[in-house]
Amino acid sequence: MVYVIIKELSPSADEVIIVTSSLMKDMTSKTDMYRANAIRVLCQITDGTLLTQIERYLKQAIVDKNPVVASAALVSGIHLLQTNPEIVKRWSNEVQEAVQSRAALVQFHALALLHQIRQNDRLAVNKLVSSLTRGSVRSPLAQCLLIRYTSQVIRESASNTQTGDRPFYDFLEGCLRHKAEMVIFEAARAITELNGVTSRELTPAITVLQLFLSSTKPVLRFAAVRTLNKVAMTHPIAVTNCNIDMESLISDQNRSIATLAITTLLKTGNESSVDRLMKQITTFMSDIADEFKIVVIEAIRSLCLKFPLKHRSLMNFLSNILREEGGFEYKKAIVDSIVILIRDIPEAKESGLLHLCEFIEDCEFTYLSTQILHFLGIEGPKTSDPSKYIRYIYNRVHLENATVRAGAVSTLAKFGAMVDSLKPRIFVLLRRCLFDTDDEVRDRATLYLNTLGADGAVEDMKEFLFGSLDIPLVNLERSLKNYEPSEESFDINSVPKEVKIQPLAEKKAPGKKPTGLGGPPPSPPSTIDAYEKLLSSIPEFANFGKLFKSSAPVELTEAETEYAVNVVKHIFDGHVVFQYNCTNTIPEQLLENVTVIVDASEAEEFAEVASKPLRSLPYDSPGQTFVAFEKPEGVPAVGKFSNMLRFIVKEVDPSTGEAEDDGVEDEYQLEELEVVAADYMLKVGVSNFRNAWESMVPDCERVDEYDLGPRENLAEAVNAVINLLGMQPCEGTEVVPSNSRSHTCLLSGVYIGNVKVLVRLQFGIDGPKDVAMKLAVRSEDEAVSDAIHEIVASG
Repeated sequence: MVYVIIKELSPSADEVIIVTSSLMKDMTSKTDMYRANAIRVLCQITDGTLLTQIERYLKQAIVDKNPVVASAALVSGIHLLQTNPEIVKRWSNEVQEAVQSRAALVQFHALALLHQIRQNDRLAVNKLVSSLTRGSVRSPLAQCLLIRYTSQVIRESASNTQTGDRPFYDFLEGCLRHKAEMVIFEAARAITELNGVTSRELTPAITVLQLFLSSTKPVLRFAAVRTLNKVAMTHPIAVTNCNIDMESLISDQNRSIATLAITTLLKTGNESSVDRLMKQITTFMSDIADEFKIVVIEAIRSLCLKFPLKHRSLMNFLSNILREEGGFEYKKAIVDSIVILIRDIPEAKESGLLHLCEFIEDCEFTYLSTQILHFLGIEGPKTSDPSKYIRYIYNRVHLENATVRAGAVSTLAKFGAMVDSLKPRIFVLLRRCLFDTDDEVRDRATLYLNTLGADGAVEDMKEFLFGSLDIPLVNLERSLKNYEPSEESFDINSVPKEVKIQPLAEKKAPGKKPTGLGGPPPSPPSTIDAYEKLLSSIPEFANFGKLFKSSAPVELTEAETEYAVNVVKHIFDGHVVFQYNCTNTIPEQLLENVTVIVDASEAEEFAEVASKPLRSLPYDSPGQTFVAFEKPEGVPAVGKFSNMLRFIVKEVDPSTGEAEDDGVEDEYQLEELEVVAADYMLKVGVSNFRNAWESMVPDCERVDEYDLGPRENLAEAVNAVINLLGMQPCEGTEVVPSNSRSHTCLLSGVYIGNVKVLVRLQFGIDGPKDVAMKLAVRSEDEAVSDAIHEIVASG
């Protein structure tokens, strides 16, 4: 009890010396329990200086014959490694000896500490795993740790091996025959989680997990079915042999096991077993928690997409549970599933929309109501009888809160715009909304009445109501805040389309605060505006036209050098301007006539036309020098540029701060700079990719397939193509699920010349590591679609 109190109170620096002397006596006690507790408490309260005094005792304790004492010293070492790593690393020999201990807990703690000491040295970890996989580990706990470290080594070495053989795979397979169940499971799980695991490698692990399914221990059944559930996402065929065993688990008393079993069956089952499984699901849905219900719903959605002919029974099931009690995440998962099924299975549209309409009649979640109304406005007018949805939508105007009422007004307007026969009735309903108590509802009703009643082109009206906003909302908000009311109306074309806004690459001196009286300073202008204003103020660049894009700053020097230089690439239609942001970090020097000499011998399409030197560059005061190149107009020319910083150095007297009259000409080599294809693409997102894709003319679509060669995984291939094109990923499709063998990625952007571009990428693993890609491009200009394919082909 005394040891626990000391550890919890953590004495102050003045008192710790008294406590330490007492604990050091206990460390040399003949009673092992005192020694172990004294070591744990001492390491908790001591600091680096006192630790050196007791280091000798700790080393002796690590190799002590009593496992309690040795284990206490090893655990203390694991904690001390976070605060005093240099001291703990000196214990490697003693820890290595403890790894060979016969005591299970000592071997476990020793292996954990030894790995932490070596974890930053990949070669040392490799040697550790190689030496221990030969059979010197007896403790089941230590064996589980070793399996995890082995998996890590396999993952890290996978990129370095050209053959199909995996290092240490035989060790993992051998662990499947271990006496301890925890070791068997750990090995099976490690095999299933290997990157690019093959069916042959999976088979022994699946066989072991199948045996666990019929175990009398609930924890083993749960562990096995959860692992098989994950495997079924990527290798459903490999799990089908376990279907009979999993069907018996549907009636398991533990509902978590039953849920995982049935969702696994949904992923691996065939079309004939769907109805039987759905009846079994219905019996226990009310007995499980919402988090497990969501897992079931996601599995049902995948099953429906796999077997579209079964959409009727699956859709009815989703609509029935939608009317039951449940939390927001649960209801959202159901609604999202129905929406996906409506989009991907045309036959399910009519029934699915009616199920959603019935749900919003009694929906308590504002977010879901507005989402469904928005979706109704897009899909409802395209059905055979759009009028049957009007009643459900208009009911929301009378029965819901202001947010939902505003959404209902917008949905009604969309029906009026798309269905001419409904327009008179929609007019009547919208006029009634003019007397609503909420100003947002009234404003929307007024806007849509004027829009629908105007004499303008029908296509313009549809574009206004259905078109996607190709401007990031955060940029629009910032521009509206900066807009000062005047005779000129707000121009939406002036809003920058860049998704990420980089600050101007200028360092401010630390500690300086803005001066001046009055209120807070106004919000800074957007970066593209600031750059455009800066460049247009320089006479040499004033006639280059409108700035298309400015890149993020690219560092041309390392972090701790005497001169810090980065460059921003400004892209115009027929020119490229390099803005070199320079900072002098030497207090005793003043730089004058600073220029950058650019060698464009590896950029044949570029010709230097102008430059603007920097007159003076004092210490820690950023400045800019510019170099402009001409290129073929509208062409995405690429090339590599060598850079040399040239200047006159003048010594500065530290006492007076004055520079000498005479200076010395000097040069400083900078890193190379590249202009790549991605520099000619603006990252501009779209709110609804499918609508934007369908609105593009199919005549300008170009489709082709490419072999991307061997890759570590699909995520690496997806990121490589995104970076190559410099486009904005849409709808979160840049994220690739682990162990996926196929993936679709959606990209959007604006190409130089203000041409909108949409790209649909479909990736698949062809063979052990090779990645194949299908690229579909739609744009407003077929030449741009061809150019995107050329970029990928040459990249």
